[in-house]
Amino acid sequence: MSNKETANTAENSPKKKKNLKKFKYGSMSAVVIALVIVLVIILNLICSMLAKRSPLKIDLTADNRYEISEESVEAIKNLKGDVEITVTFPKSDFASMGAYYQQMYAYYGMNVETPYEMIPSILENYEMYAKQGSGSIKVQYVDMNKDPDIISKYRNFYNNDIPEGSIIVFSGNGDNGRVKVISREQIISMIKPANTSTQTAVTMTFVGESTLTSAIMNVTDANPIKTGFISMMNGASLSGQGYDIMTEEFMSFLEKNGYDCTEIDIATDSISPEEYDFLVLPMPAVDFSADIIGKLGDFLYNDGNYQRNMLYIPSLYVGELPNISEFLADWSIEVEENVVLDDTNWIETYIFNQNINKNINIKVEINDTDSVGSLPNETLPIVAPATKKLNILTKNNDSVATSVLKSMETSFDQDSEAKGARDTAIVSVKETSAGLDRYSSHLLVLGSSYMISDTLLTQTNAFNNANVIIGMLNTMTGKETSAVIPDKALQQALITPTAAEMNGIRIFVLYAIPVIVAAIGIVVFVRRKNR
Repeated sequence: MSNKETANTAENSPKKKKNLKKFKYGSMSAVVIALVIVLVIILNLICSMLAKRSPLKIDLTADNRYEISEESVEAIKNLKGDVEITVTFPKSDFASMGAYYQQMYAYYGMNVETPYEMIPSILENYEMYAKQGSGSIKVQYVDMNKDPDIISKYRNFYNNDIPEGSIIVFSGNGDNGRVKVISREQIISMIKPANTSTQTAVTMTFVGESTLTSAIMNVTDANPIKTGFISMMNGASLSGQGYDIMTEEFMSFLEKNGYDCTEIDIATDSISPEEYDFLVLPMPAVDFSADIIGKLGDFLYNDGNYQRNMLYIPSLYVGELPNISEFLADWSIEVEENVVLDDTNWIETYIFNQNINKNINIKVEINDTDSVGSLPNETLPIVAPATKKLNILTKNNDSVATSVLKSMETSFDQDSEAKGARDTAIVSVKETSAGLDRYSSHLLVLGSSYMISDTLLTQTNAFNNANVIIGMLNTMTGKETSAVIPDKALQQALITPTAAEMNGIRIFVLYAIPVIVAAIGIVVFVRRKNR
């Protein structure tokens, strides 16, 4: 080898080593960047898959307004059918609705939030949780003017008009289907002032979840209970002392728990056993004629077939009603005028902005678990404000009465200071048999009219009243267990992201961050390559 070749080889050797080193580090950088990009893509795919089965959004609100309750989650997971939820207006209208009503309340000097934009997020959660069960929920937003064929499909299963601006909940296929329509007015009423609000302190409450969940459960219920709600007599309200409001709220509560309620005028309407499975007689202010009492008896007797049921709730402010009392006595039940009191076991509550406390708002306990069924939380107290004392009569008839709820041993009543448990809810049964089959009718009597107040049933989860009452009715009527969804109190929060802001967070986390990481990796790769 010549001196010139030797010199060239010596000169190129460091250059080759440098290029080899550069290639080595450049290749490692490329591999690292590729691995990071692949890892980010895999994480995004995993997150996308998990997002369909579990919420990945961060709810920073103080009241968890964008989430649904555990009761709704369990109900949705246990769906036995497929459900379509059709919103007949754009999704953006919810935010516009919230801004409008917030300004309206501000006009009257009330600084409150009306976050209707939470409803689409809740609907998304219904879709997500349904995928964890055997059923499914599909949510769509349509324009009734542009998509009339979609709405016409639902009209085949719905006798009334479906107005624009409503939410349609549907389940079924072929010639079988059930439709529940949530009107524009009901949507607006999903956010309203709580009963505990005053002129100086307004608390908004969200009732939309219970409305939506109950509609879903209603259309998938294979055996809905057709309920006749006796609220009128000869065109006038049957209840007095403001009980008409409580009657409306209690009917709404039953509808949300799968009971198809129809208002009845007891004097003019028929109460055929073919038309109804169950009757509710809440707080009558007047006595009934013998003919009306006969209608009630015939309904429960059902031509000897029985299998019909009834709930009776006496009014606190009305004295003895002889004909109704005789009807109850035939079922071995007596309602006294005495109110049960308790100096030890009572709880302070607010009903209709009135502070019901002292010894009148007593605790009661379950005396017959078979009549109530299982409860989600057995530790919660049951209260029976201003309950009348009930008695089981010993009569020579074909009824068997059972005490379902009793006051505590520390209780007493107005006519006797002797302490001891008093009956506050009694169910009586009459039955017949045909071969090995037995058929029965039930009459349930609650001593406390305030026990069914909306304040205790839906606006708080501190008491077991809602679950106990639904448990008694479901057991009596043979209805499948339903979910009791408490209303959600909306709190003013320092951090309250809107649906649009939450969507922005999602885009930033799932898309912007991976792009930034990839861009940084490319810059590092290029810089090292050019060294």
